[in-house]
Amino acid sequence: MTAMHAIPFRTGAGVLLAALGLAASRAPRAPGGPAAVSAKLSEWKVELSEHTIAAGTVTFTIANAGSIPHGFEVEGQGIEQETSVIQPGSSGTLTLTLKPGTYEVYCPVGEASHKKLGMETHLKVLGAKAAGASGYGASEMSGSNMSEMGESPATAAKVQAIRVTSGGPVIQILPGPFPFPDSAAPILKQFGDEREGLESQVKNGPYSNNVTPISGTFTFTAWDKGAVRDSVDGVAEFATQDGARWKLVLDRVQTKDVPHHPRFGGVILGLYYHGNTAVHTPLVPTINSAVALWAFGHLYKNSALVTDNAMVHVMLLSRTRRDGDFALACWDCSKNKLEELQLQILPGPGEPKFDAPGGFLFVNWEQSSSKKPAS
Repeated sequence: MTAMHAIPFRTGAGVLLAALGLAASRAPRAPGGPAAVSAKLSEWKVELSEHTIAAGTVTFTIANAGSIPHGFEVEGQGIEQETSVIQPGSSGTLTLTLKPGTYEVYCPVGEASHKKLGMETHLKVLGAKAAGASGYGASEMSGSNMSEMGESPATAAKVQAIRVTSGGPVIQILPGPFPFPDSAAPILKQFGDEREGLESQVKNGPYSNNVTPISGTFTFTAWDKGAVRDSVDGVAEFATQDGARWKLVLDRVQTKDVPHHPRFGGVILGLYYHGNTAVHTPLVPTINSAVALWAFGHLYKNSALVTDNAMVHVMLLSRTRRDGDFALACWDCSKNKLEELQLQILPGPGEPKFDAPGGFLFVNWEQSSSKKPAS
């Protein structure tokens, strides 16, 4: 992807509101002049003031109304051009000459992870001079895992699934300092109200090199059905370093109140995040995942029910830990093999901490695998 004709600039609130207000004015194209389309970026959608325009030169004015950096890319009919990254509260422009056809418009940030989270729409370019306007209200978002969004017909029809089986050495991660504090510090500044809690975890939290070998198994199937229809079915069983036997049963996903900003939940197949992406916590190295999911689970300790509302985060991700001592081996681990299965379990809202070091359970299987389940 090549950035061209991109002019991002810092802007005050008045200028930003003026940019967003272009949807209302929709100035017609002057004779011989470019068409004008305004775009609004936020978590997790791309909204255009027009979804149908006439062929010719068009200038996009793009405002980032979200709370994290975004970008803007237009692809189709032999064109693939994007802006530079646009910071929250800033705007940019992109001028292109478009021939008739349908174009994909999306946020390319995070190796398309923002696109996969719903930041995608389409622009139709007609050969005729006249082109109808659909406005912001008709944004064509793809399947998003943001809980506040409803489902479109396209989302409802799109169902993907993955079956994951644990394998390799199993380790329990215990409280300790995060090994890359200097790398994480600049990203932590973007986390607002959650910054203080994350900074405390840099000193003593669940993302450490304090690990111990244990044993256990974990197998699950997850379905990405779009919006709030995702589902999961799986069981994890493991014995922790103190000899306790734990069992986790997963049968429903979590789509609201996922920790770390910006918030999203459910099941997401294929995601680039954490670390330096500013998406979720920077206290996990930058990774790619085959599947990431958030769920509620039934948690048992020594066969006795602990809670029916354990908060669970699962990833089959690119390998972050090295053989031998299983220390975190890289700040950017996104190019490594997708084989590390990570299970993090926290108490449900308002519930006491678990009887475990740090009050949480954090288990990794280092050589796990996945496949597409039979329909």
